[in-house]
Amino acid sequence: MRLFSLAVLLVVATPALPQQPPAGMISPSRPVAKGMAPGMKFKLVHTSPGERVYAIMFSKGDEVISGLTDFARQNHISDAHFTAIGACESALLAWFDIPQKNYRPIPVNEQSEVLSMTGDIAGYLGQPIVHAHSILSRPDGSTRGGHTFELHVNPTLEVFLTADDIPLEKKQDPSGLKLIDPAE
Repeated sequence: MRLFSLAVLLVVATPALPQQPPAGMISPSRPVAKGMAPGMKFKLVHTSPGERVYAIMFSKGDEVISGLTDFARQNHISDAHFTAIGACESALLAWFDIPQKNYRPIPVNEQSEVLSMTGDIAGYLGQPIVHAHSILSRPDGSTRGGHTFELHVNPTLEVFLTADDIPLEKKQDPSGLKLIDPAE
């Protein structure tokens, strides 16, 4: 009986492991690598009460989502929005499949122009979360777009980021996404 009680206690007390996405899909909770933008530089270009504007420049080989996440951590940013233009040598974009609660990958493995990259940063469990979408122009002028998981710069990407002093927080949504909750 004691062995059965111990087994029940272990099952009840063990936290559930995160679900692995189905083959060929990307989890919305995919971790972001740290330190993948060693060439990133930035400058504070404007400050006013409650708001700061930064110019952030990425160099060849930098990975943008990692760099923006590191930048937000280092500068204590938990509420921001940004736009960017430039070029990349590869990217991993994705489209959210609502019934699957996971992303379908859209790899771009060729030199492309970043026609537009927009996004925001908000906090989740004390950490900044970068949410970005990109439209990329391929060599023939066709485009690919979607949620940005990775974007590897070549030769540069110019980001203008506005950070606000009032933090925004995200909450887990039943869809599996972490969404900004203005009530938080």
